[in-house]
Amino acid sequence: MPTPTEMEINCVTFPHPDTMPEQQLLKPTEWSYCDYFWADKKDSQGNGTVAGFELLLQKQLKGKQMQKEMSEFIRESSLGEAWAQVKKSLADEAEVHLKFSAKLHSEVEKPLMNFRENFKKDMKKCDHHIADLRKQLASRYAAVEKARKALTERQRDLEMKTQQLEIKLSNKTEEDIKKARRKSTQAGDDLMRCVDLYNQAQSKWFEEMVTTTLELERLEVERVEMIRQHLCQYTQLRHETDMFNQSTVEPVDQLLRKVDPAKDRELWVREHKTGNIRPVDMEI
Repeated sequence: MPTPTEMEINCVTFPHPDTMPEQQLLKPTEWSYCDYFWADKKDSQGNGTVAGFELLLQKQLKGKQMQKEMSEFIRESSLGEAWAQVKKSLADEAEVHLKFSAKLHSEVEKPLMNFRENFKKDMKKCDHHIADLRKQLASRYAAVEKARKALTERQRDLEMKTQQLEIKLSNKTEEDIKKARRKSTQAGDDLMRCVDLYNQAQSKWFEEMVTTTLELERLEVERVEMIRQHLCQYTQLRHETDMFNQSTVEPVDQLLRKVDPAKDRELWVREHKTGNIRPVDMEI
């Protein structure tokens, strides 16, 4: 049984408040858990008691209420302001990234897609134009070869008839010779006309080749410059986004630098402490 200098509370012997000697805190310069949780505390329903250490343990382990208590812990500690700023920064960054995505589509992706489609149409048009001229040139060349072959045959026919008349191997008259000569002359005229048409077609193809290849050079320079400008636009948008993100992070950094677990512990101990009187040995 405790002596008049002692008192027993839930099987723990404490010095009697009327006679106890002064006790120095174990860590007087800090609000340490080891100084303020010696006594038991009535539970929230008032039906029993909770040991001081149990309060500390619940604070650390959280149990089934860990998520809720962590949220409360953050709100109630110096992390609360930093956490609020983090949530605000996350919301701001999400909005900025949505705007960045929209601008990226409207100012970079869409113009590049439109340019690509127009460029493909221009290339297709150039391809068809030059291809048509090459087909026409091939057709004119085939006509020249056909006319050249026809002239050769007419000349051979005229030469053969002339030789036959000279050696009197044929009864062909002078009229036959004239007829063959007219056909040969006509074949020569046809060849000259076909060659002239061929040269015109080749000249046209040559001119269009020069014009079109120079246009391709111009379009290529334009394409590269256009892509460069829009990629610069992308980097500018990205830079602006990164600058904004940095501006949202800086307040969080500043608040995190102010986090003080010792101050948090002091506030919590002041509110939840159970007693700073330490137990003493029981005397007989």
